[in-house]
Amino acid sequence: MVTNDVSARDIQLPQTQFYEAKSYPTFTPVGPALVLLDAGELQRFGDLRLRLRVNGELRQDMLVERDMLYRPVQALQSLTRFQHLAAGDLIMTGTPVGTALSAPPRPIEIIGSLLPSAVKWKAFFKRQSGNPKYLHDGDLVEAAIATDDGAVDLGAQRNTVRYA
Repeated sequence: MVTNDVSARDIQLPQTQFYEAKSYPTFTPVGPALVLLDAGELQRFGDLRLRLRVNGELRQDMLVERDMLYRPVQALQSLTRFQHLAAGDLIMTGTPVGTALSAPPRPIEIIGSLLPSAVKWKAFFKRQSGNPKYLHDGDLVEAAIATDDGAVDLGAQRNTVRYA
């Protein structure tokens, strides 16, 4: 099924942790439907394409098997080494490239590691402030997962960003 891992960067960045920034009501929309795959469809799982648009602009477009850093099967195998899974558990297996926040280039990371923590984070926050890819009140976010030929379609969700 489609899920959208929403993050409040204005909370996450200053606190340098993810939990609160990902835990507000409405922050992980799920659906529109739970699609149960048969054996033949499950064999095409790696062919699923994840697309995310903001106000019509394509931000994420990737194939599960080709483009994800950690493949869903690898993530599940790793997780089951220490976590019991039961029917009905919901597991999100990763975020493809294209989110507003991304790691800096490796040389910048190395330089940053040499700086005092306060200086490093001040520079990071300054660089992130005003990032035009962050969502704004009224933005329309559309997420869809399907094979390119439409044979396996997990649906699409459309959500409008609203500030509380």
